[in-house]
Amino acid sequence: QVQLVESGGGLVQPGGSLRLSCAASGSIFSIYDMGWYRQAPGKQRELVAIITRSSSTNYADSVKGRFTISRDNAKNTVYLQMNSLKPEDTAVYYCNAKYILRPRDNYWGQGTQVTVSS
Repeated sequence: QVQLVESGGGLVQPGGSLRLSCAASGSIFSIYDMGWYRQAPGKQRELVAIITRSSSTNYADSVKGRFTISRDNAKNTVYLQMNSLKPEDTAVYYCNAKYILRPRDNYWGQGTQVTVSS
């Protein structure tokens, strides 16, 4: 099993930046596709960004050009650099690990709060 722990959330003003980290343990990190999701109050959880086993990336249209996902397999860590933050980015951000060759292997962290003031 994989355990995921997010960190780096906080309170920022519009236009500010944050860098989220997700540390993974319990399995072979490099075989997993990694993703960041977020859930705002009253909203469904949505995909923010993914980075595959081969380090290909994909982003939600709402964050494209502002957020960057990356991974460091040697450190078992995935990052989300968030720039030009907007109030609508306010949410709990969750880290996800998925082994696409074994679809039932799908793990979530407990989340980190990001608040962007208006």
